[in-house]
Amino acid sequence: MSGQFEAVTEIDRPIEDVFAYLAEGTNDPEFSPRVQNITKDPAGPTAVGTVFRSTVKDAGMKTQRELRITELETPSRIRWAETSKNMVTSREGGYDLEAISDGRTRVRLFNVLEGHGIGKLLEGIALGAARKDAPGFGERIKKAVEASRPA
Repeated sequence: MSGQFEAVTEIDRPIEDVFAYLAEGTNDPEFSPRVQNITKDPAGPTAVGTVFRSTVKDAGMKTQRELRITELETPSRIRWAETSKNMVTSREGGYDLEAISDGRTRVRLFNVLEGHGIGKLLEGIALGAARKDAPGFGERIKKAVEASRPA
């Protein structure tokens, strides 16, 4: 069994700037307090196959995460899949971006969480916490992108 959470926010920046910020991937600690550090392989522009490795702290436990970019459509779509082996992983996730009026961008973030082994017992708790935080997560993304320098 798995479950999805999502957040939608509107950002006061053009779609190209928002896409560039989110596709960089290494900006995640600016809006996700659970991400302790993150690296990108290979260095340079993000492309299909780019891998992001991070240390994440959830419920007081640190885990190593590895996400691979599976789809990239400039400037409207980013998809990833978690390839690391943790109790609860993001089987699929992504951003959908849409240009709206006055140079603004609507962003939808989603993640499909899936428990593995004993993590199947924790999946519902993790999903509930993620859904509860989703509006705040969207707001943190908005603030971080708006505070960043244009691409």
